[in-house]
Amino acid sequence: MSPVTSTKSTTELDSSDSSLRDTRNGNGSSRAVSTDASAENTNNALQASLVNDASAPDGGYGWAVIFGCSVISFWIVGTVYSWGVMQTALFHRHLSSPSTLAFVGSLTCACISFLAVVNARLIRQLGMRATGLIGVSMLGLGSILSGFTTRNVGGLFVTEGLVLGIGVSLCFMLVSVAPAQYFKAKRGLANGIVCGAGGLGGAAISLSMDAVIQSLSPEWTFWILGSTTLATGLPAAWLIRERVPMPLFRDVRFTLLFIAGAVTTFPLFVAPFFLPLYSHALHLSSRTGASLVAAFNFSSAVGRLMSGVSCDALGPINTLFANLLLGTVSTLVLWPLSKTLHPLVAFVILNGMANGGFFASIPTVVGNVFGSARVSVAMSMIVTGWAGGYLMGAPIAGYILTASGGENGGSDTFRPSIFWAGGMTLLSAVLVGCVRLKTDRDLLKKF
Repeated sequence: MSPVTSTKSTTELDSSDSSLRDTRNGNGSSRAVSTDASAENTNNALQASLVNDASAPDGGYGWAVIFGCSVISFWIVGTVYSWGVMQTALFHRHLSSPSTLAFVGSLTCACISFLAVVNARLIRQLGMRATGLIGVSMLGLGSILSGFTTRNVGGLFVTEGLVLGIGVSLCFMLVSVAPAQYFKAKRGLANGIVCGAGGLGGAAISLSMDAVIQSLSPEWTFWILGSTTLATGLPAAWLIRERVPMPLFRDVRFTLLFIAGAVTTFPLFVAPFFLPLYSHALHLSSRTGASLVAAFNFSSAVGRLMSGVSCDALGPINTLFANLLLGTVSTLVLWPLSKTLHPLVAFVILNGMANGGFFASIPTVVGNVFGSARVSVAMSMIVTGWAGGYLMGAPIAGYILTASGGENGGSDTFRPSIFWAGGMTLLSAVLVGCVRLKTDRDLLKKF
């Protein structure tokens, strides 16, 4: 055999072996190709995040987007967090028990989680502006329709629970992901402004809702709320648009953050939903109860804004942990000791700030840790984990309250519900602490 023939045969054999290896890989016998492809996709997503973050304007039209998101946040957070005022009014009408009425408000919140992945996909398919217009329309329509169902608790589950819930879920996802496309260095501040507007909405709507209920009726309260939502929310949604046309659970930090968020949402709405009933147990007036809810929401606004600034200064994970720790201490220590108005006000302020700070910190944590190119997917998965807490958190507290003697048994009957809520917040704080240690064990660093 000549050297040329030998070389040719060897080349053909190598080519055949290479083809055979390619065939084996194509048939799935080897995982090397799929692993490389997966790693390449992950790297591409991270590179896209870095490119998008590097070109973020940190201003310009981004402020118009922040304004639009803030107006929408004002209505979605304000409407949801003021449910305790309407719940008390409907309870005094003998429509249903506090636990059942709390379920209506919880269903609204749960839609945020149940529909999170669907909403993220809808944002990618329709765009931010169209999604915002649909969400605000559902938000206003839900309130208007609820005005016709105030004497039918089943109807409220449909109008206030589902129709309004769909609108809230669409708008919540929109305002959570839009700021990350326009801001990098000021991302925490941007998210803090948006979330702070939500807290202001809670304060304003709580007070105005009680005033309209007392002077007119729950029906007119719903109708006015829905109409003003549409009148201001639709133009705000028009301002929001995209700047840029994503195996998360393999990251231990994401898994811990997912579980922490799922746990946190169980106690989040216990205080704002049950403050009017708790104040009634202390023999305070309904006006005082509504004012406490308003103070809670105003404190939430302050906490959201402060947490946004803190995310930029101290790091988002550090800020999130501090908020959960404050929520734990205020719930387990201060609330059980609140037998008069003054300590109750102190609890409302501190817990409201911690509550709002959670919502302001989460989008910044997700955006900074997982990148802006994957923020919509990561955020949708995180929010999906909130479904159980949104749906069952307040009702569980209501059932515990009923088993402990009911809302008419005095303030001591609220203690088991309070300790349950505080324990859940403590567990979430521990999980976020683990996320912080997984990120960097130097606790003095900004993360």
